[in-house]
Amino acid sequence: MLSLAEPASATYIIKQSRFVVHCGPVASQEATLAFYQSVADPTANHNCWAWKLQDSYRFNDDGEPGGTAGKPILTAIEGKGLSQVMVIVTRYFGGIKLGTGGLVRAYSGCTARCLDQAKMIELHSMCQCRIAAAFEYTGELHAAVAACEAEKLQESFAANGLEMLVEVRLDRLRQLQSLLRDNTRGSATIQQL
Repeated sequence: MLSLAEPASATYIIKQSRFVVHCGPVASQEATLAFYQSVADPTANHNCWAWKLQDSYRFNDDGEPGGTAGKPILTAIEGKGLSQVMVIVTRYFGGIKLGTGGLVRAYSGCTARCLDQAKMIELHSMCQCRIAAAFEYTGELHAAVAACEAEKLQESFAANGLEMLVEVRLDRLRQLQSLLRDNTRGSATIQQL
């Protein structure tokens, strides 16, 4: 699944209406509110939006006819295979009515074009693991964690050895398990949380 590396924006003129599109990465519902407040223009005719966070989503037409703005924005987000993303399209009415079909095309098209020019990154599913090993394998444990690009979240020492809490990409978990098994002669333990 993909997300945005950084916010992007673009402006489009369609039949004298100005559409300003702001898209950005968001990690939570609280982040969507903060992003909206940072880019929405209260003086504009409409600030329509949609966001998608993994399996949850929301959208809003902000006064446009029902289903002509928020849903097309969401459809464009999903059409690009994106998650952890919010898009706000601010419309300044130019005096020419677009009709329902024209509004759908305008909101979805502007969103898609802005997303096309945004820098994207790949999202990975992550998991946390607790690793324990005897002191003599401290170097091997650190090497295995580094080789799998896992993030060390916590490290503590006990009488019988080292314990570490790490976050690793789910698709690298088997590699980490294998390295720990091979490099510690099977004495290290790893527990997925």
